[in-house]
Amino acid sequence: MDKHYLTPLFAPQSIVVFAGQADAPATQTTQAKALHQALRAQNYTGTLQFLDIHTSGTLADLAQARADLAIIALPPQDIAAALELAGRIKCRAALVISSGVSAEQSAALKKIAQREGIYLLGPNGMGLQRPQLQLNASAAGPLAKAGSLALISQSGALTSSILDWACNNAVGFSSVVSLGPHTSVNLAQVLDFLASDAQTHSIVVYLEGISNARRFMSALRSAAIAKPVVVLKAGRKPAGNEAALTHSATIVGSDDVFDAALRRAGAVRVRSFVELFSAAKCLASRYRPVGRRLAIVTNGGGPGVLAADWVNEIDLQLGKLSAESASALKPQLPAHASLSDLIDLSEEAGPEHYKAAIEAADKDRQIDGMLAIYSPKAGADPSAVARALAEVKRAVGKPLLSCWMGDSTVVAARGILNDAAIPSFRTPEAAVGAFGNIASFYQNQLLLQQTPPPLSTLAKPDIEGARLLIESVLSERRKVLTEMESKTLLAAFHIPVTKTILTRSAHEAMMIATQLGFPVALKIDSPDISHKSDVQGVALNILNAAGVRDCYNEMVQTVARLQPDARINGVTVQNMAHARRGREICIGLVTDDPFGPVIAFGAGGTMIELINDRAMELPPLNQFLARRLIERSRVAETLGEWRGASAIDMDALEQVLLRVSEMVCELPQLREMDINPLIVDESGAVAVDARIVIDHAPLSGNGSANRDNPYNHLAILPYPARYEQLLPLRGGGEYTVRPIHPDDASMLQDLMQHLSPQSRYFRFVSALIELPPTMLARFTLIDYDREMALVAVVRQRSTGADGAIIETERIVGVSRYITNPDQSSCEFALVIADDFNGKGLGSRMMLSIMDVARDKGLSEIEGLVLANNPDMLKLMKSLGFSIKPFAEDRDFKLVTHTL
Repeated sequence: MDKHYLTPLFAPQSIVVFAGQADAPATQTTQAKALHQALRAQNYTGTLQFLDIHTSGTLADLAQARADLAIIALPPQDIAAALELAGRIKCRAALVISSGVSAEQSAALKKIAQREGIYLLGPNGMGLQRPQLQLNASAAGPLAKAGSLALISQSGALTSSILDWACNNAVGFSSVVSLGPHTSVNLAQVLDFLASDAQTHSIVVYLEGISNARRFMSALRSAAIAKPVVVLKAGRKPAGNEAALTHSATIVGSDDVFDAALRRAGAVRVRSFVELFSAAKCLASRYRPVGRRLAIVTNGGGPGVLAADWVNEIDLQLGKLSAESASALKPQLPAHASLSDLIDLSEEAGPEHYKAAIEAADKDRQIDGMLAIYSPKAGADPSAVARALAEVKRAVGKPLLSCWMGDSTVVAARGILNDAAIPSFRTPEAAVGAFGNIASFYQNQLLLQQTPPPLSTLAKPDIEGARLLIESVLSERRKVLTEMESKTLLAAFHIPVTKTILTRSAHEAMMIATQLGFPVALKIDSPDISHKSDVQGVALNILNAAGVRDCYNEMVQTVARLQPDARINGVTVQNMAHARRGREICIGLVTDDPFGPVIAFGAGGTMIELINDRAMELPPLNQFLARRLIERSRVAETLGEWRGASAIDMDALEQVLLRVSEMVCELPQLREMDINPLIVDESGAVAVDARIVIDHAPLSGNGSANRDNPYNHLAILPYPARYEQLLPLRGGGEYTVRPIHPDDASMLQDLMQHLSPQSRYFRFVSALIELPPTMLARFTLIDYDREMALVAVVRQRSTGADGAIIETERIVGVSRYITNPDQSSCEFALVIADDFNGKGLGSRMMLSIMDVARDKGLSEIEGLVLANNPDMLKLMKSLGFSIKPFAEDRDFKLVTHTL
């Protein structure tokens, strides 16, 4: 259980190959011929044997052919027989390299694989490469150079192109995986393996679509916690979407929503094939910048200015030397060098000047990365400068990129830079863009760290009242709420709305308007009209009763003429919003396939489609995410002091976003929502108009609305605060059991460091003294879906040096589980602080994590316990676990319990 379940696929010790007869090429597919050539070109580190499904021999022969991985490169009609045979010889994984396998055939292969307990990669893919194992199980060309970069691609042609490019650009790979349409082992599972693969330090993904948003987000977030992930997605525009859907047989979805999903997962998105290569160069050099300030070191003003322009264009910052650094560097440079903005070394710059400038920038805290630009000069040696960079690169700790401009005179220099693993680019813009893409990794990591609960800390909304309203509308077989119903729903979540009353005659409208006080606004009320102003269904600033009467009659007649089929409920009367310099905002909800509900924010008003200002974020939100969402919109520039208007009440606007997030989390029936306009000024925010579309709640996997897991409609599960509980501690005192969150990292490390050597060994089966940063991040930032961790927290009081009482929290126990690939069982782990043993924490933490697993619909929980850990085995027995020897390792016992 300590190995990843896909280890037989990606690190097999033995392989059996079904690819036709090597001495009869006529019997082989094109992929089989390429596979034979690829496998025989390397000295694979494991055992390799070739079988033919028609001459496989006796059962005794098959017993001799047992292997971890079966590779199948046969015509579509023979693949099923080979897969059956792989099951009989106990293969735990299979790779199908083929083309032209239909969706029906793929489904049949998947059933065979599930029945035989085989993890199946394919069909319709180009295979995989594991260079460090000398394994080229692909039809994608020669084996790539070994390196730390992993590539996952949903396009076979692109896989081959990237490998061909990498060969001449000093880029090596830990893994290359080609995923075809209808593959059984999917993108999320491959990401999950690479996240824990020690050979992989960064991941590049070419993506056309996904099949399951929750599992994709879970795996992507898990990978991005530990290592940079860069994604190139096809189908950014409608035509591309259609092509990608046809090619990959997966769901594409809105490009804006996909952007939001990648940001929230902590990954970096690139927009072009060229950018993907640029990012790959940086990742292969293991660069992980922690900021956006790029210093430009150049021997020519023009190229330096071009780079600086692009720094501003893509929202980076130009890194400038501090006064102290500049003063120290200046005497080491040519007389005409300038250090005001760019580090312009002048045309006289030589290798020693570049070296001094790079060393100074590396030590300066105002700089996060360096770009060295070299323009060829008469009598100068580009290679000598490149060698100086290669030498200094060994000592610098910040990202170092290069741009040797020109062509014929700098070819040798570029080779030196490539050999030194310094990313080299032909243009300043490409180099700056590459730094920007990788710098985004740090920015997106801040979003990844956010784990908001479904409800904010604001006043509790009337959720039950909102649900009753929705059920009432659905019972009438309606899906579009009226304006009054929409505002009632908003008010249930404490979103300020203008007082609105529905009237059914001009006389009634006059009376209501007089009671509300002038000026008022009239709006047509119809479930069939989305944009009231398009049919002249809005009248503003009506100042008296006569005006109300005339506007009412004219409005009803005009709407009936322009949209005769529309059902008209009447006309609403509401006070005019009094904000003289208020900004019009639109906050909305869209439902995306496959990512589900997404919150949109941007400029509002009648020209919303023309302005097209829409930033998006996946729920749930907290204040940090709400602020970032606002900042990404174009209208954000108008929310401060603007053209004589005071700055808006940003807290009020953020609270509306938090309330909308609550609505999205608690009301799975919501499909569309437009609060437009929401008028916001220095005194607050008020929703003037709203339109909401609903439908029945999405069904769970068993075909029913799942009330036990009320957030299954979300791509990212909220922090599960419902599992928090306060419990008495045996011997006095109390402790809190709650789900873990990222802020627990330091407390978890403290628990680890204070465990006895024996307790650490029982938990981790190693002499680990503290958790490495990547492991600590993975343990504390979880998805609360396939994985759950509960912590036991006690409050402790101590006296400070000044005599003041200091109250701190301490984690004294952790129980966790991770769902197994069968999606019906899970594996658990448990650790309790040594000084809290014997106080009932172990049994309580186990019972709590079992309750969560049961709540998630899992049917069995299992774990491995060292045979020489009698206290843990005693606890397992007391909880009703069955205890058996573990067949794969006699030092362990396998403990299981039905949930």
